[in-house]
Amino acid sequence: MYENTFPSKRYKHTIQFLKEVVPDTNTTILDLGVRNPFVDFMEREGYTVKNTSGEDLDLDATALQKQEYDVITAFEIFEHLLSPFHVLKDAKGSRIVASIPLKLWFSPAYRSKTDPWDRHYHEFEDWQFDWIFEKAGWEIKKRQKFTNPVKKIGIRPLLRLFTPRYYLIYAEKKS
Repeated sequence: MYENTFPSKRYKHTIQFLKEVVPDTNTTILDLGVRNPFVDFMEREGYTVKNTSGEDLDLDATALQKQEYDVITAFEIFEHLLSPFHVLKDAKGSRIVASIPLKLWFSPAYRSKTDPWDRHYHEFEDWQFDWIFEKAGWEIKKRQKFTNPVKKIGIRPLLRLFTPRYYLIYAEKKS
């Protein structure tokens, strides 16, 4: 899945952020997307994690209609959806922790040539991501950006040293 590049820095930031905004480890999490290596990190911290089944959430968001979870997590999922607004609007949960890779002016949108599920429909700027949440009825309570340097030589790797690559948010549904 990671082609010899395990995202340890991203995982470290994400689990730390999750623990800050959802400190109660008796929390049941619905993680959007199929089971992935980050679920193991959440479970090691004591969270109970359920995943969606790999269904196309643009076409079938029934998993979000169930009240069998306390918090939704969506780590690097929304950029793959045609309409994340509808997923957010229709979700029955009241809390969400989500992250996206930010749009970088020096890098094109990601597109796997071999896996049609591994492509970005959107490359968000932070204000666009915030706006989708706000329009869908969520209030963002906490935000965090962080860089993701790569161990390569070149202009883009140099820019990645100080340009934020990931954006994490914690939001609650407005009453």
